[in-house]
Amino acid sequence: MPEQTRTVIVDTTPIIALSLIGQLELLQRLYIEVVIPPAVQGEVLAGGPGSPGVAELQRANWIRVVSLPDPRRADLLSDLERGEAEVVALAQDLNAGLVIIDERLARRHAKRLGLPLTGTLGVLLKAKELGLVPAVGPLINRLRQGGIRLDDALVAETLGLAGEG
Repeated sequence: MPEQTRTVIVDTTPIIALSLIGQLELLQRLYIEVVIPPAVQGEVLAGGPGSPGVAELQRANWIRVVSLPDPRRADLLSDLERGEAEVVALAQDLNAGLVIIDERLARRHAKRLGLPLTGTLGVLLKAKELGLVPAVGPLINRLRQGGIRLDDALVAETLGLAGEG
């Protein structure tokens, strides 16, 4: 049953990472409304056919692409990549219930702005808590094998919280 969270805004890396391990649908199962800004859509699709996330995003009619009311707000976050900047700006504009973003600098911006925040590992942890996946350890291993870089301390903390540490 989806969490009664207002709009959830997702960045590029979590979409690619979850697609890489065949778990993008967790977002649909966990949250009522999943939104991405146009720059995130563009970044995912830029990988081209066969890249993780491309086909999955094209099939995911439950992910809504929402343009920023004022794209200049994202311009103010010039130290971030465009997708990250649009995620943070859109989250503010829509008063998002949650922002799903992995990159450290973008997370700092989101925290500074008081945005509720999680990342790919947080999504996996929530999925385990709700019984949607049996364990996060094997999924984390698959992420790493697929080339997703994860901080060792964060992995250890996640595994501990999942009771797998």
